Amino acid sequence: MKSQATMICCVVFILATECSHHRPKMHIKDGAKLQNSKGKPGTGRIQEKCHEPCLSSTNCNRPCAKHFRGEIGFTCHQKKWQKSTETCTSLSVETLFKVTHLHIFGIGASSPGGGREDSNGVSRLSMAASSIPLHILDFRAPEPVKSVAQGICKNCPHDYACIIDVVKSSEATSGNIAFIVELLKNISTDLCGSVTREKMKSYGEVANHILDTAVISNWSFIPDKNASSDLLQSVNLFAGQLHIHNESEDIVDEPFIQTKGFHIDPNSTERSFNFSMSMDNATESILGTIEIPRQELQKLPPWSTSQAISIAFPTLGAILKEPHLPNMSFSRPINGLVLSVILPERMKEILFTFEKVNKSRNTRAQCVGWHSQKRMWDEGPCETTMDVRDKVKCRCNYTNTMMSFSILMSPKSVMDKVLDYITCIGLSVSILSLVLCLIIEATVWSRVVVTEISYMRHVCIVNIAVSLLTANVWFIIGSNFSIKARDYNWCVAVTFFSHFFYLSLFFWMLFKALLIIYGILVVFRRMMKSRMMVIGFAIGYGCPLVIAVTTVAITEPEKGYVRLDACWLNWDNTKALFAFAIPALVIVAVNLLVVLVVAINTQRPSIGSSKSQDMAIIMRISKNVAILTPLLGLTWGFGIVTLIEGTSLIFHIIFALLNAFQGFFILLFGTIMDHKIRDALRMRMSSLKGKSRAAENASLSPTNGSKLMNR
Repeated sequence: MKSQATMICCVVFILATECSHHRPKMHIKDGAKLQNSKGKPGTGRIQEKCHEPCLSSTNCNRPCAKHFRGEIGFTCHQKKWQKSTETCTSLSVETLFKVTHLHIFGIGASSPGGGREDSNGVSRLSMAASSIPLHILDFRAPEPVKSVAQGICKNCPHDYACIIDVVKSSEATSGNIAFIVELLKNISTDLCGSVTREKMKSYGEVANHILDTAVISNWSFIPDKNASSDLLQSVNLFAGQLHIHNESEDIVDEPFIQTKGFHIDPNSTERSFNFSMSMDNATESILGTIEIPRQELQKLPPWSTSQAISIAFPTLGAILKEPHLPNMSFSRPINGLVLSVILPERMKEILFTFEKVNKSRNTRAQCVGWHSQKRMWDEGPCETTMDVRDKVKCRCNYTNTMMSFSILMSPKSVMDKVLDYITCIGLSVSILSLVLCLIIEATVWSRVVVTEISYMRHVCIVNIAVSLLTANVWFIIGSNFSIKARDYNWCVAVTFFSHFFYLSLFFWMLFKALLIIYGILVVFRRMMKSRMMVIGFAIGYGCPLVIAVTTVAITEPEKGYVRLDACWLNWDNTKALFAFAIPALVIVAVNLLVVLVVAINTQRPSIGSSKSQDMAIIMRISKNVAILTPLLGLTWGFGIVTLIEGTSLIFHIIFALLNAFQGFFILLFGTIMDHKIRDALRMRMSSLKGKSRAAENASLSPTNGSKLMNR
């Protein structure tokens, strides 16, 4: 007994000596480095910078500051050294439990005043412990600590308080962040006993330390890019093993992580979690809500009692890293809280409400779930049921690999206001132009349809004008619809008619192109007008009807025919938009070939042709191309360019102008520029003038005058 007391006294003396040796130095340098003026974790310091010449594609590694293990990697970029990786760490399994052993001896547990020792003191103790012989520290625990789980089970089996002070006093360098992620991962996968409220609270305190806004930038220097995904998965796994005792519990309430839970049963009404957390040091909190629908609660076995747990992260969205994929546009910033939920296996659907961080009018959102295996945001399991200026509502499918959800900030649409004005003005002009076109065609019809080809040509123009006019009207109706439950069926109807008449427009343009080829290639044999009419209406209205009806029949049973934010074909879930895009683009490609054939056929080579004749040929080709381009729908080809990421604004404006004013172009090139129609109009006007003069002369004749006098 006396020898043990002597040994304890020796340990106390050695520790006091070590602490006194380190105190002045630590107080001046490392104490200021551990926490900033606001009490937030520090960000790490570099021992020295690279002095080698900075050449393209070269790297440089430098050691970390004193008391840190690891190194800092630099990459030469634009002739300047820039930090790329960092593995500086002052934490290890040994240092965690060496300090724990000192607490066993009664050292560092309290200050003379009765309070707990400050964080700088704990850090100094940790660094002092690194120089103490291992056999002295292991006096009470002769067997070595083989793992974090073993050390926790031995030193703090009821909670994780034995490591909290060491972790929270450590500087949040990239290396220490990576170490803490591995620490939490090991705790989650190698548990000692069941997860209690106390353990969950301690676990949340450790995670909160590396989720602070002050250390977010340090995550980018961790060599393992899966660290952020590992953290999320570890927290979800650990929370999934928590057992709730009370009806409703607020378990973890840290600035950067909150955990809540409650009991649920089949007889419960809708249950919800409500979170309110600050993001990016903002004064106002961002809200998030998780709702469990009643129909999901009814899936639970009768008389069973289950639990639901949810976790909210305000800063994790800025940390999560996705793999770089060729078909994915980066970056995809998060615009709300990241919300995790742990539910019973039978439950599959969950409702979310996210408040937007960026509330700009043009900022749209996409509901997503984090796929834990692919380590990326996935749009498939979620659908956006409402997207307004300040909040978004989502309906998502819950699985074992899809437990965390948020909203992505969609790229701002290119100059929405400018394009909206162009579309609005263009559609108005087009509708008036198409009405005038139909009036002119009705006026001169009997004078211009003298042959089978001319008859079918004007039939095509009339049906193109009717299809585009009707499609534009349905488009305007659909753009003014608000998608609500009571308007859904109307929205499906509006989308169907818009889809059908826009397809009719393209198929009548295709038939017109086929007529042009028929007129060029077939000279001596002509098809009967009745047969041409049957073929024309079968192509112009039959094919669109088959496509539109088939699309509705396939996609509508799963509510995937229309978009969630507009009355138009769905893209995100069922790719119903392909039923319009593919036929339209194929027809545009075919019609482009027809225009090329016309241009080649227009050129009449002749021996000894003069420059004036060549210029006339060029003018004739240009005129034909200009006339056929709007009539055959070639302007829609610009839509392909606008689908490319980063397309210049000028292409979007050109596409909007050409297609919004398509009705005007049909009137101009299909009607007004046709000399036969102009001649027929002049003759019609002349005949009307002749009739009016004849009527005047008849009214002024002597016979009529005598009759008037007699009256």
